[in-house]
Amino acid sequence: MLKLHSFAKFSLLTALSTILVWQYPAFAWNKPGHMVSGAIAYRELSQNHQEVIEKMVAILKEHPEYSKFEQQWNSLKQSNISAENKNLYLFMWAAKWPDEARNNQAFNHPTWHYINFPYQPGSSSNSIPREIPGEENIIFAFQKNLDIIQSNATNNEKAVAICWLFHLVGDVHQPLHTTKLITNEYKEPEGDRGGTRFYIRVNPDGQTISLHKFWDDLILGSENFQTVRNTATKIRASYQRSKLPELRETQFNNWAKLESFNIAKQKAYLNGKLSGSSDKNDGKPLPPNYAATAKPIAERRMSLAGYRLADVLTKLFGR
Repeated sequence: MLKLHSFAKFSLLTALSTILVWQYPAFAWNKPGHMVSGAIAYRELSQNHQEVIEKMVAILKEHPEYSKFEQQWNSLKQSNISAENKNLYLFMWAAKWPDEARNNQAFNHPTWHYINFPYQPGSSSNSIPREIPGEENIIFAFQKNLDIIQSNATNNEKAVAICWLFHLVGDVHQPLHTTKLITNEYKEPEGDRGGTRFYIRVNPDGQTISLHKFWDDLILGSENFQTVRNTATKIRASYQRSKLPELRETQFNNWAKLESFNIAKQKAYLNGKLSGSSDKNDGKPLPPNYAATAKPIAERRMSLAGYRLADVLTKLFGR
């Protein structure tokens, strides 16, 4: 029996967005970003493990909200998207579905999308963070859904768990979904909540946004099928498997602890030197080269998410 151990843009009304920010971190990657990771995984599997795709599609067709997928697919067909792309789009949909289900109490699990390892600049406790036993965070959620898929659960239940597996593998590769900044301005126990209270401006005269949202939106801003597909193709070409030594690490909890957490410290918060504001109306301008540096980091993380998702699915559903 397999045992694995323990990345939606804010498009809601302003009032609801504000409530969500204060309750829990923003979406990890936006919806198009999650769709990209699903597309990368699909292309990987279609080349070497078509049987995995067939098994998963059969289960996903029993998803309790599969009719919503069909509605979205039917609207795509009106744009002359060929039928052979239906399974590809199903993978895209599966990856973003947990964000689309946030308004459904039966499926919404807000704390599953992240884990808040504390980062306190200058502290000696920032090396390898510790998990909190019993906390229903992203590491807990990954194992829980993995267990459901490997159990005697119904295909209805397994389909929901598969979507969560897609989504969580994406989420854990978004650096700011693994940490909270602790400073005199952002005090324990909440800190800056994964950068959702750390306000910046991309340009000095730009709009104030959270650092978290900045990282969420680095991959893509459109759910257009062709745009998502093309972005996934470009990222796979730029970050090939053979050039990603990180893929030797197969433990989900280490993707959070050893990779994303360290990237958050070093690249997102610039080892504690990044200037931000707790005033949501007046963010601090990012350094001039910050965005150009962050973009390839996000793309590399997205490529890893797609490849690793394909690997996890192959272990679960391969021959």
